[in-house]
Amino acid sequence: MYNSQLPTDGSHAPISTAIGSDTFDPPAERHGNERIRLLLKSFGLRTSLIRLKVIDALLRAAEQDRSLGVRGVHTQLLELDIPLSFLSVREVLKRLCSEGVIVLNPDKSYSLHPKAAAVLQQA
Repeated sequence: MYNSQLPTDGSHAPISTAIGSDTFDPPAERHGNERIRLLLKSFGLRTSLIRLKVIDALLRAAEQDRSLGVRGVHTQLLELDIPLSFLSVREVLKRLCSEGVIVLNPDKSYSLHPKAAAVLQQA
């Protein structure tokens, strides 16, 4: 039986049993996502990758004193190599607005609702 992980030149592959100390440590991004997970849960929403990324994009923009509309959020996600369609981003933003997590500003940009911001401050 052929095993693609074994060398084919007749030599034996070295077997390593050492596991790095960081093997089971979650990446730094996961800790940031944990706050957003708690936020979504507090609003009765399930966690999804697109919701995490959209909220994260809005938070990053707010930290940089920028505002993002649908196109801005979509562009920022594409720059991070997160291939989501424009329509998907728009639908997630609309759903987060209807649930009170974010608000649509008069200039058509989105920002975190003050209640959601308070939840994140506590997390």
